[in-house]
Amino acid sequence: MTRRLISTGSPFEKAFGYSRAVVDGDLVFVSGTTGYDYATMVMPEDVAEQTSNIFRTVEAVLKESGSSMRQIIRAQYFVTDRAYCEPVLAVCGEILGDIRPAGGIYIVAGLLKVEMKVEIEITARVG
Repeated sequence: MTRRLISTGSPFEKAFGYSRAVVDGDLVFVSGTTGYDYATMVMPEDVAEQTSNIFRTVEAVLKESGSSMRQIIRAQYFVTDRAYCEPVLAVCGEILGDIRPAGGIYIVAGLLKVEMKVEIEITARVG
């Protein structure tokens, strides 16, 4: 299998020189994804809503790559405030509770834009 790049059409991807996901062999690596609705470029205020948006983006990208949410093997969560851990992890539990990938949550000083409260990176198997 050859290396394949996947885009969501986000203006950040081309401007900043990255792909939303890269399929390489039997793995798909989903870049750090924030809570924008990429069709409208609207970011909700609520961190749980941002997390739900992230998983909608991830699900679409995984489908395009030939993978699925059930194929997720690793998830890394980055939040900008300790208070965001519980709401983010509650959404993660709803979505990934039966999948249970390896994961970690990290409290960071900030993300690219101030409205970004959570960013999630995913690794999944293809097929």
